[in-house]
Amino acid sequence: MVLGFSGWMDGGEISTGTVRYLMDVFGAKKFAEIESHDFYIYSFPGSMEVTALFRPTVKIEDGLIRRFRESRNTFYCARKQRLVLFDGKEPNLKWPEFADCIFAVARAMGVKRIYFIGSVAGLVPHTRDPRLFGSVSDGRLRAALRPHGVRFTRYEGPASIATYLLERARSEKMAMVSLVAEIPAYVQGPIPRCMASVVDRLSALLGVDVSLEELRGEAEEETKRLNEIISGRPDLAVQIRQLEENYDKEILDDEMGDLKAWLKRQGIALS
Repeated sequence: MVLGFSGWMDGGEISTGTVRYLMDVFGAKKFAEIESHDFYIYSFPGSMEVTALFRPTVKIEDGLIRRFRESRNTFYCARKQRLVLFDGKEPNLKWPEFADCIFAVARAMGVKRIYFIGSVAGLVPHTRDPRLFGSVSDGRLRAALRPHGVRFTRYEGPASIATYLLERARSEKMAMVSLVAEIPAYVQGPIPRCMASVVDRLSALLGVDVSLEELRGEAEEETKRLNEIISGRPDLAVQIRQLEENYDKEILDDEMGDLKAWLKRQGIALS
């Protein structure tokens, strides 16, 4: 099962975007839904900008309501890939009861492992793939993540529904993995390059083939657009180059440490 939640950890639409992309390419079909009424606050005190984040949305034309949309939490099945996909919104209330629904569907569908996909803003340049950080419900799951360039999370602070599910997974005797992509903090809206990188590594972990042609095409266009904007901002261009240098040096140090040591023994120094 792959979980995607809108809300706190959906920057760049990595969480919901990844799940929806898999739904499209696999032709997944809806088979269940969590009734949302008990899990959300609709009337929240504060400014209009804040309260708007909590309320249902409506579309009215010529005085008639054409669409009234509440929060939805929907399960889809990609039968051929033996995969359950969940597209939902992080609940405001009753996390234990919400988790009960997730695990009940997982057990009913014979799910062996749950993956959550999320994102967090960081110092990754838009010209590089995102770093991917993992947390697991059981330490033995780390071995499966290491070959895919997943680093393991070190974090202390407020928790998300995904972290709550990860904690609950242990008592539910369900294997669960949380994968969080570090994405460019200065980019607003969907980030196709990051999504393509996440889908690529997730497909390898799931053992399924996923076409990335559409996402990579979108990523090329988005990179060109951002580069054009940055070219007109010399101050920003300098900062981006610094991010690239720091990123490349970190990759060289962390992932090519053995090669650097061997080159040094041969009298070859890398800058």
